[in-house]
Amino acid sequence: MHRRPLIAALMLAALGAAALPAQAQPAARAFPEKPIRLVIAFPAGGPTDITMRQLAENAGKVLGQPVIIENKPGAGGTLPAQQLQTVQPDGYTVAQIPLGVFRLGYTTKLNWDPIKDISYVLNVTGYAFGIVVPADSPFKNWADFVAYAKANPGKLTYGSTGTLTSPHLTTELVAQRAGIQLQHVPYKGSADLTLALMSGQLMAGADSTGWAPYVESGKMRVLNTWGDKRLARFPDAPTLKELGYDIVQNSPFGIGAPRGTPPEVVKKLHDAFKQAMDEPSYLAALAKYDMVPIYMGSADYTRFARETVDREKAVIDKLGLAKPQ
Repeated sequence: MHRRPLIAALMLAALGAAALPAQAQPAARAFPEKPIRLVIAFPAGGPTDITMRQLAENAGKVLGQPVIIENKPGAGGTLPAQQLQTVQPDGYTVAQIPLGVFRLGYTTKLNWDPIKDISYVLNVTGYAFGIVVPADSPFKNWADFVAYAKANPGKLTYGSTGTLTSPHLTTELVAQRAGIQLQHVPYKGSADLTLALMSGQLMAGADSTGWAPYVESGKMRVLNTWGDKRLARFPDAPTLKELGYDIVQNSPFGIGAPRGTPPEVVKKLHDAFKQAMDEPSYLAALAKYDMVPIYMGSADYTRFARETVDREKAVIDKLGLAKPQ
C-alpha cells in the first residue's frame, strides 16, 4: 500500500524534469573537444603537404585543438573525399578536396555523390603548374618537345601526380590540341615524380612547382606554365595561352567535411581555417611554390563544386575517358 504514493511521486518528478526549459538542460559540449584530423590527397614532403601542414598548425591555434595531417595519396587524389563517406559527420575528420573529385562521377562507378555527400567548408588555394624536363634533355623549348612527339608518336614519356589529376588531364588536352601522342606515367605525388625525372626514368614531368628548386639550381628546365600570366620566378617560361592553347589551369582546392556535419560545426571550421589563411606563415608557405590564397566561403565553394562537376564533363568527354555506360 505504501508503494503507490512512492511510484506516483517518482513519475511526477520525471515529468517535471522533462518539462524544464531548454536553458535548464545541460549545455551541449563545445566543438572541438579533441584533435581534428585533416586528410590530404598527396604524400608528405610535396607542395600540398607542406602548405596544408602550415594551414593546419595555424587553424589548430584558433580552434584550441591540434589539427593533425594524415596523408592518403593515390587514386588521383580522391581517397580523402572517399574517406569522408565512412566517418562520423561530427567535424573531427575533414579532407582536402582536389579538383579530381569532381570528375569521379564520369570516370568511376560511385555509390556516393561528390556534391550531395560532402559539406564544403571553404576553398583555400590552387596550384601553379608547368611542364619540366631534365637539364640535359634535348628539349630546349616547347617547340622541340612537340617536334619530337610528332616524329615519335607515343614514345615521349611524361609523369604526373596521378591518373585523372589536373596535370594529367591538362597535358592530354594540350597534346590533343597540338596533334601529338604522349605516354603517361602516374605517380602518387611530387616527390616520387621528381625522383623518376631526375633518375632518367621519364623524359618530362607535369606538376605543380615542387620542381622550382631544381629549375633554379640548373637541374631542370621549365618548358611552359599554366597560369593566366607568366610566373614571376620563371619569366622566360611561356604560358599555355602564349603558346596558342587558350588553357589556364590552377586547380583550386579546399576542405570538405562529411555530409550531415552540423552547420554550426561547419561554420566554426570555416572561421578557423579562414583566419589561418590570413596568417603570414601560411602566405609564406604558399609563396615557396608560387601559390596564392584562393578563398571561397562555404556557399561559394559549394556553388563552385557544382559548376565544376558540369564543366569537367566536357573535358572528360573530349578526351574519351568517360566510364562505359
